[in-house]
Amino acid sequence: MTKRYFEDFEVGQTIELGSRTVSEAEIITFATEFDPQPFHIDPEAAAASFFGGIIASGWHTGSIFMRMLVDAFLSSTESMGSPGIDEVRWVKPVRPGDTLTGRITVLELSTSKSRPHLGILRSRSEMLNQHGEVVMSLIGVTFLGRRP
Repeated sequence: MTKRYFEDFEVGQTIELGSRTVSEAEIITFATEFDPQPFHIDPEAAAASFFGGIIASGWHTGSIFMRMLVDAFLSSTESMGSPGIDEVRWVKPVRPGDTLTGRITVLELSTSKSRPHLGILRSRSEMLNQHGEVVMSLIGVTFLGRRP
């Protein structure tokens, strides 16, 4: 695969990141380690909760997104890291059996004034369920190398 640089992207461009189905076992395993709230790890407690059943941790959804982002985008670019993300929103619960699809849309492109070899890509990232509903969104910034 050809390496992509900052110059290979344009405002408005959407990049599809692929899909993944989430199982109840995966949800419980992740949450047991990293977010052990009852509605993530205990089917009986989850059934009696506001959610009416097991749901994935938002951090789990974010981790799935990150894997998709690396596999479908960052691994084929001249990625130079990120200063962070903004506006993380967990819009709808992710439930066992949901198939999540990731995408990013380029919002802004600028070059670094202090490091001219560096481009800055600002994007809106979304995870959607199998019904096309947004379950998670965030605004991200990625540093990309400029074409030599």
